[in-house]
Amino acid sequence: MRNHRVAFAVSGSLMSIFFLILVNLLTSPGIIWFIHPAFALIQWPVAIYFANNGRFKAYSMVSTALILLYFAYENIAHSPNVPWILYAGFAVIWWPIFMYAGRFARTLAMALAGSFCIILYYGMLNILLSSQFPWIIFPAYALLWWPMSIYFSRSREWFTFALCASLLTSAMFIAVNAVTSPNAIWAIYPIFAIIWWPLSMYYYVNRKRAV
Repeated sequence: MRNHRVAFAVSGSLMSIFFLILVNLLTSPGIIWFIHPAFALIQWPVAIYFANNGRFKAYSMVSTALILLYFAYENIAHSPNVPWILYAGFAVIWWPIFMYAGRFARTLAMALAGSFCIILYYGMLNILLSSQFPWIIFPAYALLWWPMSIYFSRSREWFTFALCASLLTSAMFIAVNAVTSPNAIWAIYPIFAIIWWPLSMYYYVNRKRAV
């Protein structure tokens, strides 16, 4: 029964792709658009095959390879002067990495290693390909929440978490202020709103202890 499902998916996918190629060549030969639906159709038999065998980790690897090939084609065919696959491709490969990491993917060590590698990689891209503006500030800010959230959720030190998160957010606003508009000090306004988070946590904890 499982083999029949895979065979049906393969035959259906191939026939559909062949039909789309004919329509593409007959109606608009100057524009190769069948690649887009063909990419989705290829995923159909691939997903069924690996799901039937319970090989979800292998599916993530094969599917990631197909996605990277699709990105490579799109990058080379439509925007060869902008290597955007370097940005999107690195994000996609973390799917099989997490799948093969298993339980380790939920650990603090994985969060620290993952956030460090991602920040380092995109930081290098920022320096080498688009050094006009330090946009790495924004993904770095988001990624640092990953290990910080895991650590404090396990230690249950909520006041310290609020304090560290507020300091991180304040540092981000200060950095953006310094880079984008150094002559106008506007970071003080969102920082003033943010500091109420650790302050409220501090008084809540002390009041709870007093009771």
